Amino acid sequence: MRSELVYSARVKIKNNFLLAATVMRAVRKLHVSSSRTEDTLNKIFEKVSEGGFAHGELPEVTPPPPIDMLVISPID
Repeated sequence: MRSELVYSARVKIKNNFLLAATVMRAVRKLHVSSSRTEDTLNKIFEKVSEGGFAHGELPEVTPPPPIDMLVISPID
């Protein structure tokens, strides 16, 4: 059952790291000690799959500047 929840949440947040970070933060904030952690986790995955707890767009990744060719002087 949880694999279905993860898959449906993965449709909303395609980046695996971002999905895991979002779910971990939400579980830490919303977990009540009198309930099972697994139940809280399942609820969070359901909410993410419905569109809640989604982060905004990821920033555009800029490529690093090119490295000039290294000039090695010949050994005399």
